Amino acid sequence: MRAHRFFSIPAFRSGRRRAGDFFAPRKPRHRVLRVVLALFGVALLAVLLVFGLMIGAAMLGGGLLYRLWRQRGKPIAKQTRPLDAEYRVLRKPMLTAGR
Repeated sequence: MRAHRFFSIPAFRSGRRRAGDFFAPRKPRHRVLRVVLALFGVALLAVLLVFGLMIGAAMLGGGLLYRLWRQRGKPIAKQTRPLDAEYRVLRKPMLTAGR
């Protein structure tokens, strides 16, 4: 198909702006159909959101189970001797009255 044939389609005759309009989705004119399609879009977004949250929770749970499985049989914490140190209590510095 040659370029001059492609641009002979009526939607492409007036240039770039009309070409974008040719591929743009159009809203239906019927009010009830608009409402139904809007509700369908919101429901689809809700389903995708819940599906994504379920996959994320499954991945986190799987990672935690994998970490627990890897650490089975190992001691939880090493036995260490207590740390001895000397310390002293410092007084809180007084604020000066200013200049």
